[in-house]
Amino acid sequence: MNLMKTLLAGAALATGLAGAAFAEDPLKVGFIYVGPTGDFGWSYEHDQGRKAVEEALGDKVVTSYQESVPEGADAERVMTQMALSGHKLIFTTSFGYMDPTINVAKKFPDVKFEHATGYKRADNVSTYSARFYEGRTVIGHIAGHMTETNTIGYIASFPIPEVIRGINASYLAAKKVNPDVKMKIVWVYTWFDPGKEADAANALIDQGADIIMQHTDSPAAMTIAEEKGIYAFGQASDMKQFGPNARLSSIIDDWAPYYIARTKAVIDGTWESTDTWDGIQEGMVAIGEFSDKIPADVQASAKAIQDALSAKTMHSFTGPINKQDGSAWLAEGETADDGTLATMNFYVEGIEGDVPQ
Repeated sequence: MNLMKTLLAGAALATGLAGAAFAEDPLKVGFIYVGPTGDFGWSYEHDQGRKAVEEALGDKVVTSYQESVPEGADAERVMTQMALSGHKLIFTTSFGYMDPTINVAKKFPDVKFEHATGYKRADNVSTYSARFYEGRTVIGHIAGHMTETNTIGYIASFPIPEVIRGINASYLAAKKVNPDVKMKIVWVYTWFDPGKEADAANALIDQGADIIMQHTDSPAAMTIAEEKGIYAFGQASDMKQFGPNARLSSIIDDWAPYYIARTKAVIDGTWESTDTWDGIQEGMVAIGEFSDKIPADVQASAKAIQDALSAKTMHSFTGPINKQDGSAWLAEGETADDGTLATMNFYVEGIEGDVPQ
């Protein structure tokens, strides 16, 4: 009888220990990047967010990542491999991963997916993005004041709403303080290709641009600006080390708070499919330190715009604004709704050239 009690007690103890070990198994979290973590831009900042998750949650998580994953079939394969290897939360961090994310999520309903910058959701797929256009309003304001040739160059990646919004927001802010300003745009059809980005920067300089903006991921344009003695802005990360004289400011993506919160939600069992679009107010979009090359009054006015955008007392797209063809878009005092911004496929009045199809 005593032997039986001992055996039962031992079994109960073993079961309890096994249950405790199971409960303490770390959550496997995967990240998929469109560029290398060393791009010092978009993928670099997402990876900083991954590292922040590890630091914040310690042994509750194990993270892994795959870098330089092309958008399309390769992305679907990588996501599938992550899900099969036990990852229960997967962040897919580029617009072109949208359909692959949805496809793989259907096959793994017990895995939570988070897709950056897209718009398709499911019960186990959330979407998230930052209001980068708010940052571009701030740097557009600075560029409008600082250009001496009245020509701003813009290196654009792909003609998706996110990129078109940024072009429009930058131009409107620059035009407001400098009615003579023009914006030259070069589309490079890549997120990360330092060679193409450098060629685009040189082409824009040849067209008279003395300030370069970009919606691509490498610091190549900043490097060219430094070499040619013109100005530029950091994109996604600060990039000051690549153009200490050229860099006026930067738009910095801070994904860490979101990644930590969403990972905690999975651990706590409170995760739900949501759509998040945060900006300056929430800290997902940060404005880098202003260069002392920017006059004090321009720094002050740019800071006032940043503060107003953060307080939601200002909106980057406030009428009157016409579309490129001259047709009315927003009336005096009217602001663009999120639905329109999320699907933006047109230039505003004053921008030359066509939006590529």
